[in-house]
Amino acid sequence: MRLFDGGRVPNARRVRVFLAEKGLAVPVVPVDLGRMEHKSAEFTQRNPLQRVPVLELDDGTFLTESVAICRYFEELHPEPPLFGTGALGRATVEMWNRRVELELYSQGQAAFRHGHPGMANHEVPQIPQWADVNRGRALASLRLLDDHLADHRYLAGDVFSIADITALVTIDFLKPARITVPPELAHLARWHAECAGRPSAAA
Repeated sequence: MRLFDGGRVPNARRVRVFLAEKGLAVPVVPVDLGRMEHKSAEFTQRNPLQRVPVLELDDGTFLTESVAICRYFEELHPEPPLFGTGALGRATVEMWNRRVELELYSQGQAAFRHGHPGMANHEVPQIPQWADVNRGRALASLRLLDDHLADHRYLAGDVFSIADITALVTIDFLKPARITVPPELAHLARWHAECAGRPSAAA
């Protein structure tokens, strides 16, 4: 088994943080995105979408999509549970993980890909106006999270989950997307400090 990893990009980091929370070590194969290694013919055989991360199993099977990879490890190593427990717990984690992905993450990604000069060769054509629109939408999503965290320790309740991992790596990714978290979002700041202080956040 080995994990093809893309460094600081959010989805690659999400899997590394998840594995760290589980206490698991998986051999890592670095993929240099700056040198377009994910566009190579060899890598494309592993993932036709040319994205990281990719988990290669011992039998030659490839798993792509970061949440699918995390679910695989959750099934093999259910403790600590990071996808929730019980019907309501699992559904709540799924709800918040999807909310972060479909709203804040997609907005930050659009702002980065369409607004950062270094992405000009990756996003063709770049549409700067779309970056601006999504920066504004991201601020609204951040306020929604702040409102929710006023009454909750973590996104899905009292227990840290993959929803928090997704939000953590997304918010840390907002800086290169040129999105600044408003300083008045105190509940979000409290939550971020706690999550960023976990040892797994350094993965």
